[in-house]
Amino acid sequence: MADFKNILTDVKNGVLHLTINREDKMNALNFETLEELKEIFEDVSDTKEIKAVIITGSGEKAFVAGADISEIASLNEVNARKFAENGQEIFSMIENCHKPVIAVTNGYTLGGGCELAMACHMRIATANAKFGQPEVNLGIIPGYGGTQRLTILIGRGKANELMMTGDMIGAEEAKNLGLVNHVLPTKEEALAKAEEIIAKILSKAPLAIGMIIDCVNSAFVPDENGFQTEANSFARCVKSGDYKEGTSAFLEKRQPHFKGE
Repeated sequence: MADFKNILTDVKNGVLHLTINREDKMNALNFETLEELKEIFEDVSDTKEIKAVIITGSGEKAFVAGADISEIASLNEVNARKFAENGQEIFSMIENCHKPVIAVTNGYTLGGGCELAMACHMRIATANAKFGQPEVNLGIIPGYGGTQRLTILIGRGKANELMMTGDMIGAEEAKNLGLVNHVLPTKEEALAKAEEIIAKILSKAPLAIGMIIDCVNSAFVPDENGFQTEANSFARCVKSGDYKEGTSAFLEKRQPHFKGE
């Protein structure tokens, strides 16, 4: 993994730990950081040694407090559309990654930061985490998929309320709404929980994990028949060596050894 200006990367036991590292800017997402995210996730897809990703923000105050306002302030109608589409494309790469991606959200998780967290497959929050889409305070709306993913995760009524008021919610409320999977007291404990979940996932069949991601995502694609995607994916699983290994191991009362083949 290359060195980046705004993101720290560290691979441990097959898990890429990715840290947005702009602590003096509350880890705000600027154009350069987004391009680094894109490059990293292109590498993740092609690198067999990387089996999962944990995303967090540097320091204790923020996961990502939003997009870089100094860059947003210079937009016009033409490049604003490109700005939104570029962010949506990068976050879709994360959402559709066949390897599990967990966000560990510490502190402020707002605007583009909330959108980044929602693009991940799961979210684990620290007790001090605050979530929101406050773009309306700037006279704009979420542009990186927030209007869609927040509605999917917490429902139309509450999503409308949060985006129209710009209000923030705490970690426990976020968990109760279904925005967050787990809440832990500290960042260290939240990271440990993410590692525990990933270790359990990585003991399963990699092809099946990737197909679960595809099938879950297909439930929210308007023109896609998610049930057909599921049936097709099930058939692809049955063609795999992992299927043969998993069923044989079950019948032989032993632990399976999956190869992702």
